[in-house]
Amino acid sequence: MTVAAIPPPTHDLALFLDVDGTLIEIASTPHAVVVPESLKALLQALSKRLDGALALVSGRSLPTLDSLFAPLQFAAAGIHGCERRAADGRLVLPTIDEQRFAAARDELAQWSQRHPGSLLEDKRYALALHYRLAPQLESAAFDEAQRALRQLGGTHELQRGKFVFELRPAGYSKGTAVAAFMREAPFRGRRPLFIGDDVTDEDGFGVVNDLGGISIRVGDVAETAARHRLADVGAVHRWLGELQ
Repeated sequence: MTVAAIPPPTHDLALFLDVDGTLIEIASTPHAVVVPESLKALLQALSKRLDGALALVSGRSLPTLDSLFAPLQFAAAGIHGCERRAADGRLVLPTIDEQRFAAARDELAQWSQRHPGSLLEDKRYALALHYRLAPQLESAAFDEAQRALRQLGGTHELQRGKFVFELRPAGYSKGTAVAAFMREAPFRGRRPLFIGDDVTDEDGFGVVNDLGGISIRVGDVAETAARHRLADVGAVHRWLGELQ
């Protein structure tokens, strides 16, 4: 990783923020996280300061993001770019084979029930098989995710994350979401900055780098396309606070 000084925050940025592991600490299960009111206030102030050029870019679904950050509602990309809400509220949603998806979901749900410590998260368009509470299941969970991927017949792709294997619609990424936002107001013409903490954020880093922006990975990792680093969630909050 290139460890370079992060440029001081400026007010011409288009700000793209991952959520889990970046804005909030990762919890034992996806449902156990809490968004502090202080973070909501910070993001609201930043969005106003940037004339609305702030978007959440997350593996979570749009309804879940809205629930976490209620009553606020930001421009956002959910499920790693598979669904997107533009700054004007327009929704861009994927299409999937409902029958294949339901069959894969049922198979994964049955597997999870047989393996305590695993958890299946249904994101409507994507399926996430978590094993954070039972890390010894990694190999078995991967094999099961591969079987489900074959069952989906090429409509989805397999993404590895932190203690999770996710099946998401093919052709989407956080990078495609950032690129789409950058073609639209109020992001267009600004310098993109993306902060993330996981392998699922690497596509976003690549797009931001290509656009001459600022890419920041959270945590100490050896391999990343990000050109800068912040140590942890607390460091992210402190850096963002400098932008107010």
